[in-house]
Amino acid sequence: MDLEKQPEPEKQPQPQRPAAPAATSPSFVDPQGSLRASDADRDRIADILRDALAEGRLDPEEHSDRIDAVYRAKTVGELEPIVRDLPAARTVRETEPALVWGSDETEGPADNLVAIFSSTTRKGRWRVSRRTNAFALFGNVEIDLTEAIFAQRLTTINATSIFGNVEVRVPENISMRGSGTGVFGNFEVVTLEGADPQAPVVVVNGYSVFGNVEAKPKRGKWITNLQGRLRKNLGH
Repeated sequence: MDLEKQPEPEKQPQPQRPAAPAATSPSFVDPQGSLRASDADRDRIADILRDALAEGRLDPEEHSDRIDAVYRAKTVGELEPIVRDLPAARTVRETEPALVWGSDETEGPADNLVAIFSSTTRKGRWRVSRRTNAFALFGNVEIDLTEAIFAQRLTTINATSIFGNVEVRVPENISMRGSGTGVFGNFEVVTLEGADPQAPVVVVNGYSVFGNVEAKPKRGKWITNLQGRLRKNLGH
């Protein structure tokens, strides 16, 4: 007698194992150093350099070179090595409210003031660029910042005078530094230290050959109510 063929038991579906997560590709990793640097990042590094210059840790030439590197830097990773050998602990400054500066293109063109057998003057209510180049050849360039609108923390003026004269006038309550040389001429920058830690900083670099480069405060000219005035002028 034939045995009745028993139906085969149904195969139970095997539980699916969860797929192992794919390894993160290194190309998607964004380390801190690759972040784009902001104006605030650059200003923080510039503050450290300013203090190092005031304390004698940097000479004017080193300060000038590092400041140039700060504003050429594109990322945070490029900024940090600039101050790696300097004290960077700024606990007092970090607790102070940051001043609101106007937005400004970090890579914007520089202002160029040229006087060749002539005279060029920039004064009154004008918006100061991050970088200004002044060149005088048998001429005179006058830069008056006493009523200017500072749209950024650091302003650099590169002044060259050949048988000419470049004069820079600033308010008494900002910070100012200088680095330059006079060859059979005069290069004079009065060092200022603003009482307000958020005051604008003006750095004057350059040289004169049989000429004169001079930067000093203008007596009686002050930026009053620094934070409020800048916010109003910049439309904040």
